[in-house]
Amino acid sequence: MRQGEDLGRWVTSVRVGWDQFTTVQQWMCEQVLEIEPAGEDEKPKPRTSQADKWVMHYSAAAQFVAREGHLTVPRKHIETITTGDGQAQQDVALKLGTWVDNQRRRAAALTPERVELLSKVGMRWA
Repeated sequence: MRQGEDLGRWVTSVRVGWDQFTTVQQWMCEQVLEIEPAGEDEKPKPRTSQADKWVMHYSAAAQFVAREGHLTVPRKHIETITTGDGQAQQDVALKLGTWVDNQRRRAAALTPERVELLSKVGMRWA
C-alpha cells in the first residue's frame, strides 16, 4: 500500500490488461517500471454469461433425463457434465436440483423457447 493505493493490485491489472495500453505505455511499463505482460496461464478465465450458464444447466438436465428417464431431480442433486472443445475439456459440477426447482418457480419469467425446451425433456411444471 502506498498513499492508499494497492500497488500489487495495480501491477496485476496492468499485466492482465496489457493489450489495452498503447505501444508507448507498454514500452514505459517494460522499460521504466520493469512490468511485463501476463502470460496466458496468469490471465483470469473469461466470465460465463447467464445464457451460457442456462445452456449448461439445460445440458445437465438432458443428461440426467437420458440416464434416469425422468426429470424428478432431488433438490440437492449435483450433475457433472463435460464442457469445452476436443482439446480443452473439463468437468463441471452443476447444482441441477436447485436449478430445476428455480426454473419451476420462475416459469412465468422464462421465455417461451426455454419453456418449450424444458417441456421436451420432461419438466413437470406443477
